[in-house]
Amino acid sequence: MTDGRITALPCWQGAPRAEPLSGGLSNEIWKVTDDAGAHVLRFGKDYPFHHVSRAREAMTSRAAHAAGFAPAVEYAAPGVMVTAFVNARTWGAAEVCAAPARIAALLRRFHHEMPAQISGEAYLFWVFHVIRDYARTLDGAAHADDLPHFLRLCAALEAVQVPLPIIFGHNDLLPANILEDENRLWLIDYEYAGYSTALFDLAGAASNARMSPDQARVLLESYFDKPADAALLRAFEAMKCASLLRETMWAMVSDLHLSAPGADYAAYITENRAGLDAQIAVYEAIYGKLLP
Repeated sequence: MTDGRITALPCWQGAPRAEPLSGGLSNEIWKVTDDAGAHVLRFGKDYPFHHVSRAREAMTSRAAHAAGFAPAVEYAAPGVMVTAFVNARTWGAAEVCAAPARIAALLRRFHHEMPAQISGEAYLFWVFHVIRDYARTLDGAAHADDLPHFLRLCAALEAVQVPLPIIFGHNDLLPANILEDENRLWLIDYEYAGYSTALFDLAGAASNARMSPDQARVLLESYFDKPADAALLRAFEAMKCASLLRETMWAMVSDLHLSAPGADYAAYITENRAGLDAQIAVYEAIYGKLLP
């Protein structure tokens, strides 16, 4: 029997038939089929603790479709968004690691073609601000003992960043947010999309897929179409740490505030904390200790 929240939506043609989709970490997701075909339905309200605005997400999703990166938005209302279902396979870490140059080309197009489609108030995503704000949210909570260390790490990682042009970033490059059909790659999930620098998306793609150093360097240098200098390489290694620190703290905040179907935030904290520790070890093997 289809959920009453779904049948009540005014966007279907004929009687909708729904089945839950797995994999979402913060939203409830369904595949809905009606007389017009298949659709993806997401239930998810604003999450101020994650800086998530559903109105901004819907605008960005429409912009990404207009720019040729995302499925069409078919319906949006507070707490609800319906997009066209894409008959494509979801990428995993292995696919991302096997195609760093292809990911670089996709991101270069996305970063430079999206601004022409964006409307409304500009949103800035700066990972170091996000980390500091997560620390405010977590203060006094279960993971508060980690916060002084995390904030010192944040400051050290931010200090070695280099000036780069402002682009429009996706800012949530988990492998599962990349889809492939027989013709192309798609990007989905625009909750965190906003103006940033290219390095966070590149570092996110590399760190979330656990790319090897050689794969990550191909990604970086393919994106910029030239060898990376020493300062950029150091900033990139630091940004990979920042990406995993943010993902760890995202899971901690989610453990306080969210309960998505099937999501295990405790396990996600453990997974990303281990990835962070490993990435810090890589950084320190090259550049020395991050912290005294």
